[in-house]
Amino acid sequence: MAEVSAQQTGISPGKIWLKSYPPGIAAEIGPLPYKSIGEFFDHAVARYSSRPAFTCMGKTLTFADLNAQSARIGAWLQSIGLAKGDRVAVMMPNILQNPVIVYGILRAGFTVVNVNPLYTPRELQHQLTDSGAKAIFVLENFAHTVQQVVDKTAVKHVVVATMGDMLGLKGAIVNLVVRRVKKLVPAWSIPGHLSFKDVLSKGGRAKLTKPNVAASDVAFLQYTGGTTGVSKGATLTHSNLLSNMAQMEIWFQTAFRSRTRPDNLVFMCALPLYHIFALTVNSLMGLATGGNNILIPNPRDIPGFVKELGKHNTNIFPGLNTLFNALMNNAEFQKLDFSSLMLTFGGGMAIQRPVAERWKQMTGCSIAEGYGLSETSPVATANILDATEFTGTIGMPIPSTDVEIRDDQGNTLAIGEVGEICIRGPQVMAGYWQRPDETAKAISPDGFFRSGDIGFMNADGLVKIVDRKKDMILVSGFNVFPNEIEEVAMTHPGILECAAIGIPDEHSGEAVKLFVVKRDAALTEEEVKRHCAANLTNYKRPRFVEFRTELPKTNVGKILRKDLRG
Repeated sequence: MAEVSAQQTGISPGKIWLKSYPPGIAAEIGPLPYKSIGEFFDHAVARYSSRPAFTCMGKTLTFADLNAQSARIGAWLQSIGLAKGDRVAVMMPNILQNPVIVYGILRAGFTVVNVNPLYTPRELQHQLTDSGAKAIFVLENFAHTVQQVVDKTAVKHVVVATMGDMLGLKGAIVNLVVRRVKKLVPAWSIPGHLSFKDVLSKGGRAKLTKPNVAASDVAFLQYTGGTTGVSKGATLTHSNLLSNMAQMEIWFQTAFRSRTRPDNLVFMCALPLYHIFALTVNSLMGLATGGNNILIPNPRDIPGFVKELGKHNTNIFPGLNTLFNALMNNAEFQKLDFSSLMLTFGGGMAIQRPVAERWKQMTGCSIAEGYGLSETSPVATANILDATEFTGTIGMPIPSTDVEIRDDQGNTLAIGEVGEICIRGPQVMAGYWQRPDETAKAISPDGFFRSGDIGFMNADGLVKIVDRKKDMILVSGFNVFPNEIEEVAMTHPGILECAAIGIPDEHSGEAVKLFVVKRDAALTEEEVKRHCAANLTNYKRPRFVEFRTELPKTNVGKILRKDLRG
Protein backbone atom coordinates (compact mmCIF):
# COMPACT_ATOMS: atom_id res chain seq x y z
CA MET A 1 0.00 0.00 0.00
CA ALA A 2 1.16 3.58 -0.64
CA GLU A 3 2.62 5.55 2.25
CA VAL A 4 3.46 9.15 3.09
CA SER A 5 5.72 10.52 5.79
CA ALA A 6 4.73 12.62 8.80
CA GLN A 7 6.54 15.60 7.30
CA GLN A 8 4.38 15.49 4.15
CA THR A 9 1.08 15.50 6.04
CA GLY A 10 1.61 18.37 8.45
CA ILE A 11 0.50 16.22 11.41
CA SER A 12 -0.77 18.37 14.28
CA PRO A 13 1.39 18.48 17.41
CA GLY A 14 -1.54 17.05 19.36
CA LYS A 15 -0.66 13.57 18.14
CA ILE A 16 1.90 12.98 20.86
CA TRP A 17 2.27 9.30 19.95
CA LEU A 18 4.06 10.19 16.71
CA LYS A 19 7.23 10.95 18.66
CA SER A 20 7.21 7.29 19.71
CA TYR A 21 6.99 6.03 16.12
CA PRO A 22 10.20 4.30 15.01
CA PRO A 23 12.23 6.03 12.27
CA GLY A 24 10.85 5.41 8.78
CA ILE A 25 7.37 4.41 9.94
CA ALA A 26 4.82 6.57 8.11
CA ALA A 27 2.34 8.56 10.17
CA GLU A 28 -0.41 8.21 7.57
CA ILE A 29 -1.50 5.83 4.86
CA GLY A 30 -1.64 7.20 1.35
CA PRO A 31 -4.48 6.89 -1.17
CA LEU A 32 -5.73 3.30 -1.33
CA PRO A 33 -4.52 1.56 -4.51
CA TYR A 34 -7.70 -0.57 -4.70
CA LYS A 35 -11.33 0.43 -4.38
CA SER A 36 -12.56 -3.05 -3.40
CA ILE A 37 -11.36 -6.22 -1.71
CA GLY A 38 -12.08 -7.98 -5.00
CA GLU A 39 -9.57 -5.75 -6.81
CA PHE A 40 -7.03 -6.31 -4.05
CA PHE A 41 -7.66 -10.06 -4.25
CA ASP A 42 -7.03 -10.11 -8.02
CA HIS A 43 -3.69 -8.36 -7.48
CA ALA A 44 -2.64 -10.72 -4.65
CA VAL A 45 -3.47 -13.97 -6.47
CA ALA A 46 -1.67 -12.78 -9.61
CA ARG A 47 1.41 -11.74 -7.66
CA TYR A 48 1.66 -14.84 -5.43
CA SER A 49 0.00 -17.38 -7.72
CA SER A 50 2.11 -20.46 -6.91
CA ARG A 51 2.51 -19.81 -3.18
CA PRO A 52 0.51 -21.60 -0.50
CA ALA A 53 -2.34 -19.42 0.81
CA PHE A 54 -4.24 -21.65 3.28
CA THR A 55 -3.37 -25.03 4.79
CA CYS A 56 -5.74 -27.21 6.81
CA MET A 57 -5.53 -30.85 7.93
CA GLY A 58 -2.57 -31.51 5.65
CA LYS A 59 -4.14 -30.03 2.51
CA THR A 60 -2.90 -26.75 0.98
CA LEU A 61 -4.62 -24.29 -1.34
CA THR A 62 -2.27 -22.12 -3.38
CA PHE A 63 -3.21 -18.55 -4.28
CA ALA A 64 -4.08 -19.88 -7.77
CA ASP A 65 -6.35 -22.56 -6.23
CA LEU A 66 -8.04 -19.95 -4.06
CA ASN A 67 -8.58 -17.79 -7.13
CA ALA A 68 -10.15 -20.63 -9.16
CA GLN A 69 -12.36 -22.03 -6.41
CA SER A 70 -13.64 -18.68 -5.11
CA ALA A 71 -14.48 -17.66 -8.70
CA ARG A 72 -16.78 -20.70 -8.88
CA ILE A 73 -18.55 -19.68 -5.67
CA GLY A 74 -18.95 -16.11 -6.91
CA ALA A 75 -20.21 -17.23 -10.33
CA TRP A 76 -22.81 -19.52 -8.74
CA LEU A 77 -24.06 -16.75 -6.44
CA GLN A 78 -24.46 -14.43 -9.42
CA SER A 79 -26.24 -17.18 -11.38
CA ILE A 80 -29.03 -17.62 -8.78
CA GLY A 81 -30.16 -14.05 -9.26
CA LEU A 82 -28.81 -12.23 -6.20
CA ALA A 83 -28.51 -8.47 -6.61
CA LYS A 84 -25.33 -6.53 -5.90
CA GLY A 85 -25.05 -5.85 -2.18
CA ASP A 86 -27.24 -8.79 -1.12
CA ARG A 87 -26.10 -10.42 2.11
CA VAL A 88 -24.74 -13.97 2.22
CA ALA A 89 -24.16 -15.68 5.58
CA VAL A 90 -21.15 -17.91 6.29
CA MET A 91 -21.43 -20.32 9.24
CA MET A 92 -18.08 -22.10 9.14
CA PRO A 93 -15.15 -22.92 11.42
CA ASN A 94 -11.56 -22.57 10.18
CA ILE A 95 -11.58 -24.95 7.23
CA LEU A 96 -10.49 -24.40 3.61
CA GLN A 97 -14.07 -23.78 2.47
CA ASN A 98 -14.23 -20.64 4.63
CA PRO A 99 -11.84 -18.38 2.65
CA VAL A 100 -13.02 -19.88 -0.66
CA ILE A 101 -16.61 -18.88 0.18
CA VAL A 102 -15.82 -15.50 1.73
CA TYR A 103 -13.66 -14.31 -1.17
CA GLY A 104 -16.18 -15.72 -3.65
CA ILE A 105 -18.94 -13.62 -2.06
CA LEU A 106 -16.82 -10.46 -2.10
CA ARG A 107 -15.58 -10.95 -5.67
CA ALA A 108 -19.18 -11.34 -6.86
CA GLY A 109 -20.23 -8.02 -5.33
CA PHE A 110 -22.15 -9.32 -2.32
CA THR A 111 -21.84 -8.70 1.43
CA VAL A 112 -20.50 -11.31 3.87
CA VAL A 113 -22.41 -11.92 7.10
CA ASN A 114 -20.08 -13.85 9.42
CA VAL A 115 -21.92 -16.21 11.76
CA ASN A 116 -20.54 -18.02 14.79
CA PRO A 117 -21.19 -21.74 14.06
CA LEU A 118 -21.96 -22.37 17.75
CA TYR A 119 -24.95 -20.01 17.81
CA THR A 120 -28.22 -21.33 19.17
CA PRO A 121 -31.28 -21.17 16.91
CA ARG A 122 -32.47 -17.99 18.68
CA GLU A 123 -29.17 -16.19 18.07
CA LEU A 124 -28.92 -17.37 14.46
CA GLN A 125 -32.48 -16.32 13.67
CA HIS A 126 -31.82 -12.81 14.99
CA GLN A 127 -28.70 -12.39 12.88
CA LEU A 128 -30.22 -13.78 9.67
CA THR A 129 -33.39 -11.72 10.11
CA ASP A 130 -31.57 -8.51 11.00
CA SER A 131 -29.14 -8.80 8.08
CA GLY A 132 -31.78 -9.92 5.58
CA ALA A 133 -29.40 -12.63 4.32
CA LYS A 134 -30.62 -14.34 1.12
CA ALA A 135 -28.26 -17.33 1.28
CA ILE A 136 -26.20 -19.22 3.83
CA PHE A 137 -23.21 -21.57 3.62
CA VAL A 138 -23.03 -23.90 6.62
CA LEU A 139 -20.92 -26.87 7.70
CA GLU A 140 -23.10 -29.99 8.12
CA ASN A 141 -22.16 -30.18 11.82
CA PHE A 142 -24.32 -27.06 12.34
CA ALA A 143 -27.03 -27.64 9.71
CA HIS A 144 -29.50 -28.74 12.40
CA THR A 145 -29.42 -25.20 13.80
CA VAL A 146 -30.13 -23.67 10.38
CA GLN A 147 -32.96 -26.19 9.87
CA GLN A 148 -34.79 -24.87 12.94
CA VAL A 149 -34.93 -21.23 11.80
CA VAL A 150 -34.47 -20.99 8.04
CA ASP A 151 -38.22 -20.84 7.31
CA LYS A 152 -38.53 -17.79 9.59
CA THR A 153 -35.93 -15.79 7.64
CA ALA A 154 -35.40 -14.36 4.13
CA VAL A 155 -32.87 -17.10 3.33
CA LYS A 156 -33.77 -18.86 0.07
CA HIS A 157 -30.54 -20.76 -0.66
CA VAL A 158 -28.81 -23.12 1.78
CA VAL A 159 -25.45 -24.68 0.89
CA VAL A 160 -24.16 -27.45 3.17
CA ALA A 161 -20.47 -28.36 3.29
CA THR A 162 -18.71 -31.34 4.88
CA MET A 163 -15.36 -31.35 6.67
CA GLY A 164 -13.80 -33.46 3.91
CA ASP A 165 -15.04 -31.51 0.87
CA MET A 166 -11.67 -29.99 0.00
CA LEU A 167 -9.33 -32.62 1.40
CA GLY A 168 -9.04 -34.81 -1.70
CA LEU A 169 -9.05 -38.58 -1.31
CA LYS A 170 -8.79 -38.52 2.46
CA GLY A 171 -11.94 -36.37 2.62
CA ALA A 172 -14.18 -39.45 2.64
CA ILE A 173 -12.27 -40.87 5.62
CA VAL A 174 -12.47 -37.54 7.47
CA ASN A 175 -16.23 -37.40 6.88
CA LEU A 176 -16.65 -40.97 8.12
CA VAL A 177 -14.75 -40.19 11.33
CA VAL A 178 -16.64 -36.91 11.90
CA ARG A 179 -20.06 -38.49 11.32
CA ARG A 180 -19.79 -42.07 12.53
CA VAL A 181 -16.88 -42.23 14.99
CA LYS A 182 -16.97 -38.84 16.70
CA LYS A 183 -20.70 -38.38 16.01
CA LEU A 184 -20.28 -34.63 15.49
CA VAL A 185 -23.11 -34.24 12.96
CA PRO A 186 -26.60 -34.14 14.52
CA ALA A 187 -29.43 -35.29 12.25
CA TRP A 188 -30.77 -32.56 9.98
CA SER A 189 -33.05 -32.09 7.01
CA ILE A 190 -33.26 -28.95 4.85
CA PRO A 191 -35.40 -29.51 1.74
CA GLY A 192 -33.94 -27.92 -1.37
CA HIS A 193 -30.42 -27.44 0.00
CA LEU A 194 -27.36 -27.87 -2.21
CA SER A 195 -24.07 -29.49 -1.30
CA PHE A 196 -20.88 -27.44 -1.41
CA LYS A 197 -19.54 -29.74 -4.15
CA ASP A 198 -22.73 -29.20 -6.20
CA VAL A 199 -22.21 -25.45 -5.97
CA LEU A 200 -18.55 -25.70 -7.03
CA SER A 201 -19.63 -27.80 -9.99
CA LYS A 202 -22.45 -25.44 -11.02
CA GLY A 203 -20.17 -22.43 -10.52
CA GLY A 204 -17.59 -24.03 -12.79
CA ARG A 205 -20.11 -23.98 -15.62
CA ALA A 206 -20.98 -20.31 -15.03
CA LYS A 207 -18.85 -17.20 -15.49
CA LEU A 208 -17.93 -14.71 -12.77
CA THR A 209 -18.78 -11.18 -13.91
CA LYS A 210 -16.69 -8.47 -12.27
CA PRO A 211 -19.12 -6.19 -10.42
CA ASN A 212 -18.68 -2.44 -10.14
CA VAL A 213 -17.94 -2.20 -6.42
CA ALA A 214 -17.31 1.19 -4.81
CA ALA A 215 -15.00 1.73 -1.84
CA SER A 216 -18.06 2.79 0.18
CA ASP A 217 -19.99 -0.42 -0.55
CA VAL A 218 -20.50 -2.82 2.37
CA ALA A 219 -18.07 -5.76 2.46
CA PHE A 220 -18.98 -7.30 5.84
CA LEU A 221 -21.73 -7.12 8.41
CA GLN A 222 -19.76 -8.00 11.51
CA TYR A 223 -22.19 -8.65 14.35
CA THR A 224 -21.33 -7.34 17.78
CA GLY A 225 -23.03 -6.10 20.89
CA GLY A 226 -21.21 -2.80 20.34
CA THR A 227 -21.26 -1.04 23.68
CA THR A 228 -24.90 -1.84 24.48
CA GLY A 229 -27.11 -4.94 24.61
CA VAL A 230 -28.71 -6.36 21.47
CA SER A 231 -26.42 -7.74 18.75
CA LYS A 232 -25.94 -5.22 15.93
CA GLY A 233 -24.22 -5.43 12.56
CA ALA A 234 -21.11 -3.25 12.32
CA THR A 235 -21.22 -2.07 8.70
CA LEU A 236 -17.68 -2.48 7.39
CA THR A 237 -17.04 -1.09 3.92
CA HIS A 238 -14.39 -2.21 1.46
CA SER A 239 -12.57 1.02 2.28
CA ASN A 240 -12.67 0.30 6.04
CA LEU A 241 -10.93 -3.05 5.64
CA LEU A 242 -8.50 -1.95 2.93
CA SER A 243 -7.54 1.00 5.14
CA ASN A 244 -6.88 -1.25 8.12
CA MET A 245 -4.76 -3.49 5.91
CA ALA A 246 -2.76 -0.47 4.72
CA GLN A 247 -2.29 0.60 8.33
CA MET A 248 -1.19 -2.89 9.35
CA GLU A 249 1.22 -3.18 6.41
CA ILE A 250 3.01 -0.05 7.62
CA TRP A 251 3.00 -1.33 11.20
CA PHE A 252 4.27 -4.76 10.10
CA GLN A 253 7.53 -3.04 9.18
CA THR A 254 8.22 -2.61 12.91
CA ALA A 255 8.41 -6.41 13.24
CA PHE A 256 11.30 -6.69 10.80
CA ARG A 257 13.58 -3.79 11.66
CA SER A 258 16.28 -5.94 13.22
CA ARG A 259 15.67 -9.27 11.50
CA THR A 260 15.14 -10.53 7.98
CA ARG A 261 11.57 -10.93 6.84
CA PRO A 262 11.05 -14.43 5.39
CA ASP A 263 9.92 -14.58 1.75
CA ASN A 264 7.06 -16.94 2.58
CA LEU A 265 5.52 -15.90 5.90
CA VAL A 266 3.66 -18.60 7.84
CA PHE A 267 0.68 -17.38 9.91
CA MET A 268 -0.90 -19.54 12.59
CA CYS A 269 -4.69 -19.09 12.36
CA ALA A 270 -6.21 -20.51 15.52
CA LEU A 271 -8.66 -17.65 16.06
CA PRO A 272 -11.97 -18.14 14.22
CA LEU A 273 -12.15 -16.47 10.80
CA TYR A 274 -15.69 -15.30 11.58
CA HIS A 275 -14.11 -13.05 14.26
CA ILE A 276 -12.85 -9.67 13.03
CA PHE A 277 -9.37 -10.18 14.57
CA ALA A 278 -8.54 -13.26 12.47
CA LEU A 279 -10.41 -11.95 9.44
CA THR A 280 -8.09 -8.95 9.12
CA VAL A 281 -4.85 -9.98 10.83
CA ASN A 282 -4.78 -13.52 9.44
CA SER A 283 -6.83 -13.78 6.26
CA LEU A 284 -6.48 -10.33 4.70
CA MET A 285 -2.91 -9.73 5.90
CA GLY A 286 -1.95 -13.22 4.74
CA LEU A 287 -3.12 -12.32 1.23
CA ALA A 288 -1.44 -8.93 1.36
CA THR A 289 1.94 -10.39 2.32
CA GLY A 290 1.82 -13.60 0.25
CA GLY A 291 1.73 -15.65 3.44
CA ASN A 292 0.32 -19.09 4.25
CA ASN A 293 -2.35 -19.33 6.96
CA ILE A 294 -2.42 -22.61 8.86
CA LEU A 295 -6.10 -23.07 9.72
CA ILE A 296 -6.93 -24.72 13.04
CA PRO A 297 -10.57 -25.95 12.98
CA ASN A 298 -10.72 -26.64 16.73
CA PRO A 299 -8.16 -24.78 18.87
CA ARG A 300 -9.90 -26.06 22.01
CA ASP A 301 -8.28 -29.42 21.24
CA ILE A 302 -4.97 -28.29 22.70
CA PRO A 303 -3.09 -31.62 22.18
CA GLY A 304 -4.20 -31.70 18.54
CA PHE A 305 -3.33 -28.03 18.08
CA VAL A 306 0.15 -28.55 19.57
CA LYS A 307 0.71 -31.49 17.23
CA GLU A 308 -0.18 -29.25 14.27
CA LEU A 309 2.08 -26.47 15.56
CA GLY A 310 4.99 -28.91 15.50
CA LYS A 311 4.55 -29.43 11.73
CA HIS A 312 5.06 -25.79 10.73
CA ASN A 313 7.73 -23.12 11.11
CA THR A 314 5.32 -20.43 12.30
CA ASN A 315 6.44 -16.81 11.90
CA ILE A 316 3.33 -14.89 12.98
CA PHE A 317 0.99 -16.03 15.73
CA PRO A 318 -2.07 -13.86 16.53
CA GLY A 319 -3.90 -15.05 19.62
CA LEU A 320 -5.72 -14.38 22.87
CA ASN A 321 -4.46 -14.47 26.43
CA THR A 322 -6.50 -17.60 27.17
CA LEU A 323 -5.08 -19.45 24.16
CA PHE A 324 -1.47 -18.60 24.99
CA ASN A 325 -2.09 -19.67 28.58
CA ALA A 326 -3.66 -23.00 27.60
CA LEU A 327 -0.82 -23.82 25.20
CA MET A 328 1.87 -23.16 27.78
CA ASN A 329 0.22 -25.56 30.20
CA ASN A 330 0.68 -28.38 27.67
CA ALA A 331 3.86 -30.39 28.21
CA GLU A 332 4.34 -31.11 24.48
CA PHE A 333 4.10 -27.41 23.61
CA GLN A 334 7.07 -26.74 25.86
CA LYS A 335 9.20 -29.07 23.72
CA LEU A 336 8.51 -27.28 20.39
CA ASP A 337 11.13 -25.35 18.41
CA PHE A 338 10.19 -21.66 18.38
CA SER A 339 13.22 -20.38 16.47
CA SER A 340 11.06 -19.29 13.51
CA LEU A 341 8.53 -17.35 15.62
CA MET A 342 9.02 -13.64 14.90
CA LEU A 343 5.76 -12.03 16.02
CA THR A 344 3.19 -12.96 18.64
CA PHE A 345 0.30 -10.52 18.39
CA GLY A 346 -2.17 -10.44 21.28
CA GLY A 347 -5.66 -8.97 21.13
CA GLY A 348 -9.33 -9.65 21.73
CA MET A 349 -8.92 -9.34 25.49
CA ALA A 350 -6.27 -8.05 27.90
CA ILE A 351 -2.98 -9.92 27.90
CA GLN A 352 -2.05 -10.67 31.50
CA ARG A 353 1.53 -9.82 32.42
CA PRO A 354 2.32 -13.26 33.97
CA VAL A 355 1.18 -14.91 30.73
CA ALA A 356 3.27 -12.53 28.60
CA GLU A 357 6.37 -13.05 30.72
CA ARG A 358 6.01 -16.83 30.67
CA TRP A 359 5.45 -16.80 26.88
CA LYS A 360 8.62 -14.77 26.38
CA GLN A 361 10.57 -17.16 28.58
CA MET A 362 9.19 -20.26 26.82
CA THR A 363 9.25 -19.12 23.18
CA GLY A 364 11.84 -16.34 23.17
CA CYS A 365 9.24 -14.08 21.51
CA SER A 366 7.52 -11.17 23.27
CA ILE A 367 3.77 -10.66 22.95
CA ALA A 368 2.95 -7.37 21.23
CA GLU A 369 -0.51 -6.34 22.37
CA GLY A 370 -2.92 -4.47 20.14
CA TYR A 371 -6.45 -3.18 20.52
CA GLY A 372 -9.52 -2.79 18.41
CA LEU A 373 -13.16 -3.69 17.98
CA SER A 374 -15.44 -5.03 15.28
CA GLU A 375 -16.40 -1.41 14.71
CA THR A 376 -12.77 -0.49 13.87
CA SER A 377 -12.05 -3.30 11.39
CA PRO A 378 -10.46 -4.03 14.06
CA VAL A 379 -6.97 -2.62 14.76
CA ALA A 380 -6.83 0.88 16.26
CA THR A 381 -3.72 0.77 18.47
CA ALA A 382 -0.71 -1.52 18.72
CA ASN A 383 2.64 -1.82 20.40
CA ILE A 384 5.85 -1.78 18.35
CA LEU A 385 5.98 -5.32 16.97
CA ASP A 386 9.65 -6.01 17.66
CA ALA A 387 9.53 -4.77 21.26
CA THR A 388 11.49 -7.03 23.57
CA GLU A 389 9.53 -6.09 26.69
CA PHE A 390 5.81 -6.36 27.45
CA THR A 391 4.43 -2.84 28.03
CA GLY A 392 1.15 -3.74 29.71
CA THR A 393 -0.53 -1.20 27.44
CA ILE A 394 -2.52 -1.54 24.22
CA GLY A 395 0.14 0.49 22.41
CA MET A 396 -0.23 3.68 20.41
CA PRO A 397 -2.58 4.71 17.60
CA ILE A 398 -1.54 3.16 14.29
CA PRO A 399 -1.06 5.35 11.17
CA SER A 400 -3.98 7.63 10.16
CA THR A 401 -5.70 6.93 13.50
CA ASP A 402 -6.63 9.48 16.16
CA VAL A 403 -7.30 8.43 19.73
CA GLU A 404 -8.69 10.81 22.33
CA ILE A 405 -9.64 10.20 25.94
CA ARG A 406 -12.95 11.95 26.55
CA ASP A 407 -15.32 12.54 29.45
CA ASP A 408 -19.06 11.87 29.38
CA GLN A 409 -19.70 15.33 27.93
CA GLY A 410 -17.34 14.66 25.02
CA ASN A 411 -14.54 16.89 26.26
CA THR A 412 -10.96 15.79 25.51
CA LEU A 413 -9.04 15.02 28.69
CA ALA A 414 -5.41 15.75 29.48
CA ILE A 415 -2.55 13.23 29.41
CA GLY A 416 -2.90 10.75 32.25
CA GLU A 417 -6.57 11.52 32.92
CA VAL A 418 -8.99 8.60 32.82
CA GLY A 419 -11.96 8.64 30.45
CA GLU A 420 -13.55 6.86 27.49
CA ILE A 421 -11.24 5.75 24.67
CA CYS A 422 -12.53 7.34 21.45
CA ILE A 423 -11.19 6.43 18.00
CA ARG A 424 -11.29 8.17 14.62
CA GLY A 425 -9.79 6.86 11.39
CA PRO A 426 -10.55 5.37 7.98
CA GLN A 427 -11.03 1.94 9.58
CA VAL A 428 -14.01 3.10 11.70
CA MET A 429 -17.28 1.53 10.51
CA ALA A 430 -19.88 3.38 8.47
CA GLY A 431 -22.36 2.71 11.28
CA TYR A 432 -24.61 -0.02 12.67
CA TRP A 433 -26.70 -1.81 10.06
CA GLN A 434 -30.13 -0.14 9.80
CA ARG A 435 -29.79 1.41 13.28
CA PRO A 436 -29.23 5.16 12.88
CA ASP A 437 -30.16 5.73 16.53
CA GLU A 438 -27.43 3.36 17.76
CA THR A 439 -24.96 4.81 15.23
CA ALA A 440 -25.60 8.32 16.55
CA LYS A 441 -24.91 7.13 20.10
CA ALA A 442 -21.70 5.37 19.08
CA ILE A 443 -20.09 7.91 16.73
CA SER A 444 -19.66 11.56 17.77
CA PRO A 445 -20.46 14.44 15.38
CA ASP A 446 -16.72 14.87 14.76
CA GLY A 447 -16.32 11.21 13.76
CA PHE A 448 -14.93 9.60 16.92
CA PHE A 449 -16.19 6.11 17.79
CA ARG A 450 -16.99 5.78 21.49
CA SER A 451 -15.43 2.45 22.41
CA GLY A 452 -17.07 1.98 25.81
CA ASP A 453 -13.63 1.19 27.24
CA ILE A 454 -12.15 3.39 29.93
CA GLY A 455 -8.46 4.24 29.92
CA PHE A 456 -5.80 6.92 29.73
CA MET A 457 -2.92 7.93 27.47
CA ASN A 458 0.57 8.44 28.88
CA ALA A 459 3.14 11.04 27.79
CA ASP A 460 4.56 8.66 25.17
CA GLY A 461 1.16 8.22 23.52
CA LEU A 462 0.66 4.69 24.85
CA VAL A 463 -2.90 3.84 25.91
CA LYS A 464 -3.80 1.81 28.97
CA ILE A 465 -7.25 0.31 29.55
CA VAL A 466 -8.37 0.45 33.17
CA ASP A 467 -12.03 -0.57 33.04
CA ARG A 468 -15.11 -0.90 30.86
CA LYS A 469 -17.78 1.73 30.76
CA LYS A 470 -20.65 -0.67 30.38
CA ASP A 471 -21.35 -3.92 32.13
CA MET A 472 -20.06 -5.94 29.20
CA ILE A 473 -18.40 -9.25 30.12
CA LEU A 474 -15.42 -10.41 28.05
CA VAL A 475 -15.22 -14.20 27.78
CA SER A 476 -12.25 -15.47 25.74
CA GLY A 477 -12.32 -12.33 23.63
CA PHE A 478 -16.07 -12.43 22.95
CA ASN A 479 -18.45 -9.71 24.12
CA VAL A 480 -21.17 -11.00 26.43
CA PHE A 481 -23.93 -8.65 27.52
CA PRO A 482 -25.79 -9.14 30.82
CA ASN A 483 -29.08 -7.91 29.30
CA GLU A 484 -29.21 -10.84 26.88
CA ILE A 485 -28.41 -13.45 29.53
CA GLU A 486 -30.95 -11.99 31.95
CA GLU A 487 -33.62 -11.85 29.24
CA VAL A 488 -33.10 -15.53 28.42
CA ALA A 489 -33.00 -16.58 32.09
CA MET A 490 -36.23 -14.70 32.84
CA THR A 491 -38.13 -16.87 30.36
CA HIS A 492 -37.81 -19.70 32.90
CA PRO A 493 -41.02 -19.80 34.95
CA GLY A 494 -39.12 -20.59 38.15
CA ILE A 495 -37.07 -17.35 38.09
CA LEU A 496 -38.43 -14.18 39.68
CA GLU A 497 -35.47 -11.84 39.17
CA CYS A 498 -31.90 -12.21 38.02
CA ALA A 499 -28.73 -10.29 37.25
CA ALA A 500 -25.60 -11.33 35.35
CA ILE A 501 -22.07 -10.11 35.98
CA GLY A 502 -18.56 -11.09 34.93
CA ILE A 503 -16.16 -12.57 37.45
CA PRO A 504 -12.42 -13.17 36.95
CA ASP A 505 -11.52 -16.54 35.44
CA GLU A 506 -7.98 -17.78 34.81
CA HIS A 507 -8.98 -19.68 31.68
CA SER A 508 -11.36 -17.30 29.88
CA GLY A 509 -10.44 -13.93 31.38
CA GLU A 510 -13.95 -13.60 32.72
CA ALA A 511 -16.84 -15.99 33.28
CA VAL A 512 -20.56 -15.29 33.59
CA LYS A 513 -22.15 -15.46 37.04
CA LEU A 514 -25.93 -15.28 37.38
CA PHE A 515 -27.64 -14.15 40.58
CA VAL A 516 -31.19 -15.52 40.82
CA VAL A 517 -34.20 -14.82 43.02
CA LYS A 518 -36.47 -17.87 42.91
CA ARG A 519 -40.14 -17.83 42.01
CA ASP A 520 -40.27 -21.60 42.49
CA ALA A 521 -38.60 -22.72 45.72
CA ALA A 522 -37.69 -26.08 44.13
CA LEU A 523 -35.60 -24.43 41.36
CA THR A 524 -32.04 -25.84 41.19
CA GLU A 525 -28.75 -24.54 39.79
CA GLU A 526 -28.74 -27.39 37.26
CA GLU A 527 -32.18 -26.36 35.95
CA VAL A 528 -31.06 -22.77 35.46
CA LYS A 529 -27.91 -23.83 33.62
CA ARG A 530 -29.83 -26.27 31.43
CA HIS A 531 -32.33 -23.57 30.47
CA CYS A 532 -29.56 -21.12 29.57
CA ALA A 533 -27.67 -23.78 27.60
CA ALA A 534 -30.69 -24.31 25.35
CA ASN A 535 -30.82 -20.64 24.42
CA LEU A 536 -27.28 -19.29 24.64
CA THR A 537 -24.08 -20.29 22.90
CA ASN A 538 -21.41 -21.80 25.12
CA TYR A 539 -19.36 -18.72 26.03
CA LYS A 540 -22.47 -16.77 27.10
CA ARG A 541 -23.79 -19.44 29.48
CA PRO A 542 -23.58 -18.79 33.23
CA ARG A 543 -20.77 -20.84 34.73
CA PHE A 544 -21.91 -19.96 38.24
CA VAL A 545 -25.40 -19.52 39.67
CA GLU A 546 -26.01 -18.01 43.09
CA PHE A 547 -29.46 -17.82 44.66
CA ARG A 548 -30.42 -14.71 46.64
CA THR A 549 -33.58 -13.71 48.49
CA GLU A 550 -33.36 -10.25 46.90
CA LEU A 551 -31.14 -8.22 44.56
CA PRO A 552 -29.71 -4.75 45.33
CA LYS A 553 -31.62 -1.96 43.57
CA THR A 554 -31.70 1.80 43.12
CA ASN A 555 -34.59 3.77 44.58
CA VAL A 556 -36.39 3.51 41.24
CA GLY A 557 -35.97 -0.26 41.16
CA LYS A 558 -33.03 -0.70 38.78
CA ILE A 559 -30.85 -3.67 39.73
CA LEU A 560 -27.36 -2.59 40.80
CA ARG A 561 -24.92 -4.96 39.12
CA LYS A 562 -21.98 -3.01 40.56
CA ASP A 563 -23.12 -3.95 44.08
CA LEU A 564 -23.17 -7.60 43.09
CA ARG A 565 -19.62 -7.29 41.76
CA GLY A 566 -18.62 -6.04 45.21
